[in-house]
Amino acid sequence: MQILKSGLIVLVFSLHFPLFSEERSDFDHVRKAVVQIKVYSQAFSAFTPWATDGVRASSGTGFLIGNKRILTNAHVISNAKYVQVQRYNQTEWYRVKILHVAHDCDLAVLEAEDPEFYKDSTDLSLGEIPELNSSLIVVGYPIGGNKVSVTRGIVSRKEQSKYEHSSVDSHLVLQVDAAINPGNSGGPAIQNNKVVGVAFQVATKGENIGYLIPTKVIRHFLKDIEDGRYDGYVELGIGTFNSFNTSLRKAKGIPEGLEGVFVTRILPNGSADGYLKEGDYLTEIDGLSIGRNGTITLDKDARVDFTETVDDKYSGEPIRFKVFRNGKLIDVEFKAKRMPDFDFMRNRYDTPFDYSMIGGLLFQEMTRDLLGAWSRSGSTSGGSQFLYRYDYFIEDGIGRTKKADVVLYRKLAHPVNSSSDYFLNLVLESVNGEEINSLADLKRILSGSKSKFLKLKFLNIDLPLILDRDEAQKADSQIRSTYGLE
Repeated sequence: MQILKSGLIVLVFSLHFPLFSEERSDFDHVRKAVVQIKVYSQAFSAFTPWATDGVRASSGTGFLIGNKRILTNAHVISNAKYVQVQRYNQTEWYRVKILHVAHDCDLAVLEAEDPEFYKDSTDLSLGEIPELNSSLIVVGYPIGGNKVSVTRGIVSRKEQSKYEHSSVDSHLVLQVDAAINPGNSGGPAIQNNKVVGVAFQVATKGENIGYLIPTKVIRHFLKDIEDGRYDGYVELGIGTFNSFNTSLRKAKGIPEGLEGVFVTRILPNGSADGYLKEGDYLTEIDGLSIGRNGTITLDKDARVDFTETVDDKYSGEPIRFKVFRNGKLIDVEFKAKRMPDFDFMRNRYDTPFDYSMIGGLLFQEMTRDLLGAWSRSGSTSGGSQFLYRYDYFIEDGIGRTKKADVVLYRKLAHPVNSSSDYFLNLVLESVNGEEINSLADLKRILSGSKSKFLKLKFLNIDLPLILDRDEAQKADSQIRSTYGLE
């Protein structure tokens, strides 16, 4: 799937407007709440962290939900420098401020600074999750026009799926066959005059397959920000395996007819760490039976992964399991909590990338953005270690002892670093014998060292990289001038 980044010129014609006066009046109510968003953004570069990309213009859609709040997608306003909004009957663009952004569920709340923007506006209310095979309309401003556009579609599936904006998080989505195009992002899907979803991404394969963020996810976001701060989703932090294999069930002594899934992995620092065990057989969560495929009943139309129940919770709320362990059914309860360990795996927006340089050698903490930039650069020597550590940093429990892997990912060529290529894309283990567990460690050691030489030891490499500290620091001044780091 891909998110609906605007930038392509796509013509979308308004489809069937309601024929009856009452329906037309209802649509007028909707139209007064829908907002076109114009964004000027500038992204930070992971590969060249002292620079920014060029300014980019794009557009999206939002809608009013009360208290002067405009709801839209996070990806519509990510890396924004200047954001304006306009409604269908207005000629002036109004500046907005960004109140809250949730990159893990691709939602954001904005507010127009000028009260005039809200004159003769309406607010939309949230409905429930629509039924399969029920119709809805998607309202927005696809690129190619500044007139509001309406498309009709059918709810064709309910499932958990990855949200491409973060590239890590999975939440509930609604699949629809309404035409959704770049610029529709953040627009409401309407059924029975209520919002039942927000348009946010489309399938890369197939035709007319779009996805909505359901109101279940929207309400979770809005409740989270009630205290003025977005905290984010909690994580259960386990791996599971289905119980379709009858022989496996018998070998584990699972009673006949008892459905559930096996726990195969407990991730360090997750909510379940210290409470569930590998080999546990999970049969219920919060009183809901877990099937052999790991699903629970969402409603009469769909079953979803049992972790959807955890998605509804906030930090500190209890998670209750019924577990078959050591031949007995027992109750296990623990509190939900967020896992910051996953943060490095999410796409990052709105903030620059921190780095350190010595002798033209550039170091950063490993992140998804750095991995992507490194891959696109084509300088992938030594990449297997880089990739392995990225994929298994959490699973191998490395995060228990260190904040992050620090990687030598690039060099700015200078005679002082001419023999350092061998060490590119490796994880820095220590400097002058001091362990490196974060970029802050490296900066502290480099700034405080009085040694004549810097001995850089890399993971799984016996031979260290040796730099003359004075020569490296002198070279950095020349490099900063030559490569425009000033």
